[in-house]
Amino acid sequence: MYFTVKEVADYLSMSEPIILHLVHEGKIRAVHDGEQFVINIEQFNDHFDQLEKVKQIIDEWKQEPIPEDPDVKDED
Repeated sequence: MYFTVKEVADYLSMSEPIILHLVHEGKIRAVHDGEQFVINIEQFNDHFDQLEKVKQIIDEWKQEPIPEDPDVKDED
């Protein structure tokens, strides 16, 4: 499914000039249809999937208890 730059900007919560800049840098793949750039929205699905995996890994890491330091000596 192809979206316009404005629709992609709304979808990603970014401004249109930033989206156009990323298109011109080649960081977002787009097709120029003669009048405007259109962007296949499916290219962002992998990105969002990876973000979710990273968030899950970070949450799991935060839940792990801190191991006791074996170098800590008793003050007795």
